[in-house]
Amino acid sequence: MAIDRARAGRLAPLPFATGGLDLLPLEPGHGGEMARVLADPALHHYIGGEPATPEALRSRYERLAAGSPDPAVDWLNWVIRLRADGCLVGTVQATVGIEDGGQVAEIAWVVGTPWQGRGIATEAARGLVDWLAGQRVPTVIAHIHPDHAASAAVATAAGLAPTRQWHDGEVRWHGTTAADS
Repeated sequence: MAIDRARAGRLAPLPFATGGLDLLPLEPGHGGEMARVLADPALHHYIGGEPATPEALRSRYERLAAGSPDPAVDWLNWVIRLRADGCLVGTVQATVGIEDGGQVAEIAWVVGTPWQGRGIATEAARGLVDWLAGQRVPTVIAHIHPDHAASAAVATAAGLAPTRQWHDGEVRWHGTTAADS
């Protein structure tokens, strides 16, 4: 079924929660705390770049929070707050557009090094896929470096499977949500 994005309305990153996490719409004011979360240079091995300053993140988050300039694309970005500790620990994002006549969300996640290995990325990614299902987005994709076993495990747990397609040196993963259930 083809989607007319002009009539479908824009998606907005509304707050939502999972078992132990609060996912909050990304705001420029998160830049300071997130600069500390993302400060480990090793974290950028697969995601590229290098740790950003609080000012650089505030500026980037300002652009992201303003939304996509393309009316056919929605930028949805959240920070992940670990409820038990009350601190930010990472981000999840979805870029929603149209592919082959239907809505598709390209998702990504990053969790700061001190919080890795605790299931936070998996919980956040599953929560994001469930949230997208609630917004009636039926298809989810991710691009994952072929050597990044941790992200592959998160994608698998979120219901995605690797395809034979590649994009910029990464494997395209594909999944469907319960949007049509």
